[in-house]
Amino acid sequence: MLLLQFSTSHYCRKARLALGYKGISYHRENLTPGLHIVKVKPLTGLTTLPVLLPEIVGQPQAVADSTEIFRFLESYQPEPALFLPNSEHQNQAAMLEDWLDESIGTATRFIYYHFRAGVGKAIDPSLFSQVVIKVVRKQYGINDTSVELARKRLANALLVLSMYWQKSDYLVGSRLSIADITAAALLSPLALIPDYRQQYPQIFTRITHIHELCNEPLPPGL
Repeated sequence: MLLLQFSTSHYCRKARLALGYKGISYHRENLTPGLHIVKVKPLTGLTTLPVLLPEIVGQPQAVADSTEIFRFLESYQPEPALFLPNSEHQNQAAMLEDWLDESIGTATRFIYYHFRAGVGKAIDPSLFSQVVIKVVRKQYGINDTSVELARKRLANALLVLSMYWQKSDYLVGSRLSIADITAAALLSPLALIPDYRQQYPQIFTRITHIHELCNEPLPPGL
């Protein structure tokens, strides 16, 4: 299998965690933001990553979107399961995944790229890195006002997730689910921002543990 990705994308990390948890062998191809459209759109009709190319007879040519990749992997190789056996628990995990995708993933992106363009510029001051950051900030409308709104949204989310993870090792049920994988992936860029690591140590302990369960290298900062 081949995973088309942006190397720093937290949504692509989400797909890698799922592949790692399943123990499925795959290769990665890092694409350049903007130029990726030339390769991705003919395959999926979309312009977003990740995209998984199963490269297996009888399987889809391409699977776009991290949620659809979850579904494909679960049907392709049921064990170890990403979906919870209790339907009520699985519905709850799916709701959390959707919330994390649509709200928290966006908020994290805004905060991360704002950090990388300012205080965190020294992490990679190369011209290529700074051009990519500038393109992303323009594409998503990342500015002081939108970042402040993202910070407020993320603060509420981290409070909720902290409460969940204080009660149990897992967000839903008694084992790893798509909710845990999604949270660990979409919050991972915050590991490079010292204020978040210091304020929410329990969150990053869980992120570390989930990466270990999924045999995925820890995100930068951890």
